[in-house]
Amino acid sequence: MSAKKVMVGDITCGANELFVISGPCVIEEESIMLKTAEKLKEVSAKLNIPIIYKSSFLKDNRSSLKYYDGPGLDKGMKVLAKIKEQFGFTLLTDIHYPDQAAPVAEVCDILQIPAYLCMQSNLMVAAAKTGKVINIKHGQFLAPENMKHPVGKCEEAGNFNIILTAI
Repeated sequence: MSAKKVMVGDITCGANELFVISGPCVIEEESIMLKTAEKLKEVSAKLNIPIIYKSSFLKDNRSSLKYYDGPGLDKGMKVLAKIKEQFGFTLLTDIHYPDQAAPVAEVCDILQIPAYLCMQSNLMVAAAKTGKVINIKHGQFLAPENMKHPVGKCEEAGNFNIILTAI
């Protein structure tokens, strides 16, 4: 696989310029989310580093049912939309199921595929068909060269705006 550049908002992924993906792992109370966004905006301006704001409406891969897994799709998208409106961030969130792709794409700029789900064909195709940038996290169970398979699924579905994240 050769390196390529993908534009998302005013950020060029794959270029030599540093950017940061940051934010609370999972969406918390709205006040906490807004305070975090405000601080990240300050850090971005101070260091002159673009930030992609990331937070998940659902963390469906928790190790226990006892752990908080997020506010859900509807409430989560409302919070992220408010952050985008108030702070102008490029937004990224995880999707876990194909039916989440379209509603998430209405708000977020990047749909992230969690590592454990990177080989799920229906999920990859649903994400790709939104036309949004897809961030595929590298599944720990895949040799690096085998990431060509989830990438290929997106490309076969017509989306070439793909970035990969190693964890």
